[in-house]
Amino acid sequence: MVKTLEGKIVSLKMNKSAVIEITRRTPHPLYKKLLKKTKRIKADTNGLDLILGQNVRIAETKPISKSKFFKITEVIK
Repeated sequence: MVKTLEGKIVSLKMNKSAVIEITRRTPHPLYKKLLKKTKRIKADTNGLDLILGQNVRIAETKPISKSKFFKITEVIK
């Protein structure tokens, strides 16, 4: 089973890489208020033409570099 996540592109300044911000909402352990938690993940662009702010789906792969473990699989409309 491959882990897939959805997020938004926040940076395209690297060659062949993009920074994706994943936002999830989790309840506070005691007060149960929904909190927004974000994580920034570096992903391989896979030769796609991407624009800042696009929503994308990424999938886990074998390590591509020291900090890249994900690959962009598709752009979500």
